[in-house]
Amino acid sequence: MTAYIGEFIGTAILLILGAGVVANVSLTKTLANGNTPWLLITTGWGLAVFVAVYITGQWSGAHLNPAVTLSLALTEKMAWSLVPGYIIAQILGAMTGSALIYLHYRPHFDLTEDEATIKGCFCTGPAIPNTFQNLFSEVFGTFILVFAIFYLSGPKLVVNGINSDQFGLGSLDALPVGLLVWVIGISLGGTTGYAINPARDFGPRIVYALLRGRKGNPDWSYAWIPIVGPMIGAALASGAYLLLEKMN
Repeated sequence: MTAYIGEFIGTAILLILGAGVVANVSLTKTLANGNTPWLLITTGWGLAVFVAVYITGQWSGAHLNPAVTLSLALTEKMAWSLVPGYIIAQILGAMTGSALIYLHYRPHFDLTEDEATIKGCFCTGPAIPNTFQNLFSEVFGTFILVFAIFYLSGPKLVVNGINSDQFGLGSLDALPVGLLVWVIGISLGGTTGYAINPARDFGPRIVYALLRGRKGNPDWSYAWIPIVGPMIGAALASGAYLLLEKMN
């Protein structure tokens, strides 16, 4: 249960700080509003990962992402029986974090007329809609994320009495993983907004649909891409990692 609570809190923190920077630079009359500087957004998300992993790594291994959870199960670093609980906790945490950001910025949401800007504070969307290219972007970005995490995570940390090989990341891994997410955003994120995390996109998309009602456009026809793409990318990264481990 402690691990599930850790995933919930960590993913909520991730969304509060990550979605928060998008809202801060995008919504009308915030002090940071400008031309939606991409570097600021990617930096905010990278630091959000750093803070969330640092706080919750000791409790759950700080997956904060169903794709990471899937990859660790596929490589037998965690039990499959834990996977559903982790993913549910991550989605609920993402929903909670995005809802709190809405409350924090509510007057600015009310003043912002561009619905696409509002939706962008919750979930991702493609710069150029193209199903294959958008799916590839999410697969590719998540592959880089997960493959690198296998080599960035510290194998000797003990989480709740269990070696972290069965979980994922510890607090000492927070900075490198934050930098990893930052560079993925800078280098690859401009095509789809680099969800690379099904919970990060799906949970807030639900919150957006509930809050905006008829005013909003959750674009459910696209919503499967930031869910399926990251899971495919995670599976491919897991396969590549296992292959390389066998070769060594």
